[in-house]
Amino acid sequence: MPKPLTIQNRTEMLDGIVAEFLHNSPRGRRLIAVDGADEPRAARFADDLAERLEAAGQHTLRVSVGAVAEADLRATTVDPFRAGTMPGEEHDTVLVIDGRDLLTVSARGMWHFSLWTLAGDELPHAGASVIVDVTDDDAPLRYFYDYCALPPSAGDRTITARTA
Repeated sequence: MPKPLTIQNRTEMLDGIVAEFLHNSPRGRRLIAVDGADEPRAARFADDLAERLEAAGQHTLRVSVGAVAEADLRATTVDPFRAGTMPGEEHDTVLVIDGRDLLTVSARGMWHFSLWTLAGDELPHAGASVIVDVTDDDAPLRYFYDYCALPPSAGDRTITARTA
């Protein structure tokens, strides 16, 4: 198991993630996906991330989509956001979305940045920009993995896997 980067508290970790994101995507309409095996914890992390983006001076919209088909996600959320027709949106806006299956191979190209929240012993998701263990909500740990050692689909969940 890789070593985590130890951060003093949740806010410091989130601020570091925000700084990393803004370094790479400083302006425009930007999309961040937050996914994880534990949906409530992933949603909470997305809420906190959106709050820290706002604190960093970013106009932010927050959406939870749950389990939604990729085509529906594109039609109802991503495409309207990119077109500038989503209510509350401005030109320089960050849309933070949490939901299931946001990091599948076919969906990865939608996001400027993505996070996978670990909440147990599951594998990390190789498609995520950032991997955070949120098992302890007050003291999350960010992990850095050698993605060369993981297959590209590591962590992908499929509809058939969820029904089991």
